[in-house]
Amino acid sequence: MRWRIGPRRADDGGATVLVVAMAGVLMFVTLGLAAAGGLVTAQRRAQSAADLTALAAAASVEADACAEALRVAGANAAALDSCELVGTDVLVTVSVAGPATPGRDLRVSAEARAGPG
Repeated sequence: MRWRIGPRRADDGGATVLVVAMAGVLMFVTLGLAAAGGLVTAQRRAQSAADLTALAAAASVEADACAEALRVAGANAAALDSCELVGTDVLVTVSVAGPATPGRDLRVSAEARAGPG
């Protein structure tokens, strides 16, 4: 154990406070980047599901295209929010669950349009 003789200096422990503050800032930035990464991943999943759903619905436009869109969206872990026939094209909107956030149910949606030919 080391004993100090004489008055204490005013800057004793200053580095500890700085390290704790920087660790807090680093954890806050890491949390923000993780949330942004989760949103980007969810948006990519939603767009992929929308594209696949629109293509499947357009391939079966003579049959019930929206029923096929509902089936394909469900197979891609997405919810079919809307399905609309515009001429021979199919316009779909799907949504997927976003990253887990406390106290909120976050959903990310995307839309796609496809037609025969």
